[in-house]
Amino acid sequence: MARTNPNDSRMAKKREQRQGKRQEQKKPRANHPIRRVFKWLGIVVLAAFIFGVGLFSYYAKDAPTITLAKLQSDGSSTLYALNNKPITSLGIENRDYINAQKIPQQLKDAVVSVEDSHFYNEPFGVNPIRIASAAVNNVLHRGELQGASTLTQQLVKLSVFSTKQSDQTLKRKAQEAVLAFQVEQKYSKEQILEFYINKVYMNFGQYGMETGAQYYYGKSLSKLSLAQTAFIAGLGQSPVGYNPYTHPEAAKERRDVVIDAMLKNKKITAADAAAAKATPISSGMVKQQTAQATSEDQQVVDSYVTSVIKEVQKKTGLNPYTSGMKIYTNLDFDAQKKLYKIVNTNDYVNFPDKKFQAAVTMTDPETGQVMAQIGGRKTGSVQRGLNRATQTSRSNGSTMKPMMDYGPAVEYLSASTATNIADEPFTYPDGTVLHDWDNKYMGNMTMRSALKLSRNIPAIKMLEKVGLTRANSFLKGLGITLSKAERSAYASGIGAGISTEEEAAAYGAFANGGQYYKPYYVRKITTADGVSTSYSSTPKRAMKSSTAYMVTDMLKDVMLSGTGTSAKTGNLYEAGKTGSVNYSDAELERNSSLHGLNKDEWFTGYTRNRVISVWTGYDKPLEDGLGATSQRIALLIYKNLMAYVSATLENKDWNKPSSVIAKNINGQRELFVAGSEDLQNFSADESSSSSTSSSSSESSSTSSVSSSESSSSESSSYSAESQSSATDSSNQTDNTQSSQTASSKPSDKPAAGNNSSSASSTPAGH
Repeated sequence: MARTNPNDSRMAKKREQRQGKRQEQKKPRANHPIRRVFKWLGIVVLAAFIFGVGLFSYYAKDAPTITLAKLQSDGSSTLYALNNKPITSLGIENRDYINAQKIPQQLKDAVVSVEDSHFYNEPFGVNPIRIASAAVNNVLHRGELQGASTLTQQLVKLSVFSTKQSDQTLKRKAQEAVLAFQVEQKYSKEQILEFYINKVYMNFGQYGMETGAQYYYGKSLSKLSLAQTAFIAGLGQSPVGYNPYTHPEAAKERRDVVIDAMLKNKKITAADAAAAKATPISSGMVKQQTAQATSEDQQVVDSYVTSVIKEVQKKTGLNPYTSGMKIYTNLDFDAQKKLYKIVNTNDYVNFPDKKFQAAVTMTDPETGQVMAQIGGRKTGSVQRGLNRATQTSRSNGSTMKPMMDYGPAVEYLSASTATNIADEPFTYPDGTVLHDWDNKYMGNMTMRSALKLSRNIPAIKMLEKVGLTRANSFLKGLGITLSKAERSAYASGIGAGISTEEEAAAYGAFANGGQYYKPYYVRKITTADGVSTSYSSTPKRAMKSSTAYMVTDMLKDVMLSGTGTSAKTGNLYEAGKTGSVNYSDAELERNSSLHGLNKDEWFTGYTRNRVISVWTGYDKPLEDGLGATSQRIALLIYKNLMAYVSATLENKDWNKPSSVIAKNINGQRELFVAGSEDLQNFSADESSSSSTSSSSSESSSTSSVSSSESSSSESSSYSAESQSSATDSSNQTDNTQSSQTASSKPSDKPAAGNNSSSASSTPAGH
């Protein structure tokens, strides 16, 4: 038997071991979990980077162009009239531009320290670390992208973008970054700082820090102390919030933040910082100035512009003084100039004195566009003053009657213009006795006659029949919401606190057939980045066309033979209502010289093309009242303005809808809602009384009815008797009166039960 060599066995074993190791090496190694995590994390990061670059590029390609003119502009907005011609700019005239060489180093240090301490070390105009930090912060807090802007980016934002917080999106930041890079490549750091310092808004229509120094301290930047310089440098972040006149504590806090930033940036010593922070914020500050108009045109449009600014801020959330917008308004500039002359000269109306005030709003009833507005007279060159057309709510007297009494009666009760109402002694539910101007009662009269002669008791009786709930609902449809106290008071039916803007819009629904348009001033806005947005008012059905037509037809009589004859303009088809407010007994006790005077006078009238609402009175009615001559001024303002604007417009009458039936009753054209109970009653009376003589009473139960229904295409027409029988009604007054307690509020309550003036002292048109 062969013997095995031990050496051969050992060698075989070694070969087997080496072969096993090679086989083990060929086996795939197990993938460690940590390696897998890093691998996929790297893939995600790479994908996110590629996606981010792509998204950034996609957003950046649509960035607007930025020019030297935009960088040097002050951010003011231009307003255009209805004919697209510029009418004014907000703030452009209020800037003292200062060149880089003249900007004090102290101000440069303050601005850079608080706004962007790395400004001089950012060659591309962006700070990637700040951007990343802000992005993380905004992801965690789910807010808009903020906090990443360098000073150059802020300049870009002020030059071509919106500063609205909700607009600080990733897309906007990407575009800011691209434009900031372009600016950095084209201009030096000193130039960029110059642009920024001259562009920042300083409040009160002031642009640029040099202008701000002059406004707040009455001296140039070079003469400011450290504390004053710090205030100016920090104001731009929130000009309104850091207003030193109204928010001195916030202004000081912001100033001290700037001082601390300068200390941290080693631009001042600790001793300098302590001394500056110990300085009162009011130190060296001059008295707040009132903005002044620098041209007559600015005075002419001031009230209207005040309303435009308010609407722009509400629609966009932007400040038109700083956003560089183009704002296209609904202003009829020629009509505005005419209105300004009417109320500020004696060429059209004789005003008693300079204290006498007026507020006027003119609208287009087919669109809701506010086309002209005056908020006061003899205001001088003051800008953005009190706009009485929108910011005050004086009692509107009897101009309320179509809106709260008779309009709802037609709408909800299908009352006719011939509905019989008794003018007789009346007491409110609370026991207060209601009177008219003459303390007399005229007995039975039609609703048409009651409105034409503006009798108070028939109006309140009709409101009582309608009910306050439905009356307030009708008002709400006209854009009017009364105060809680007024909504629950029947006396509101003859006067409550509203503005001419509200009343013009409300009467517009009567003028256009029942549609309410919310009044608006701006039709288009183009922002600094070229984005345009158009605006309009969406109509809402406020009443049936039959209601609008019947109320309008009665208001025609007011101007033909009622209390509004002084406002009548030739052969113009127009309708309107007077409104007067007397003094309460308590007010007369405080000032007996007010006996025989009125507190407020209104006239609101309209054609199919325009609505004009006018208020007149005094800002201090307990010192001055309106006498006989002054009581006609509201009507004459309306008449002169309506005549002017109507000269180039078609004179169109209203067309009677098929839902309205016309009948002649005792020589008077009366209107009925088709199918209404009133119509059926009068038709029955017509049959039963055809062979009897007519009674002189206007009562529907005894009236002699003649004539048949007019055709549905018939326009409003009046018999010769109707148009000429003014009698003594043109010498009547519609003064709102009722007996009230001494605690009544005079400015927003119907008038109290004072002894009325005699008929001879009451002017025509009331």
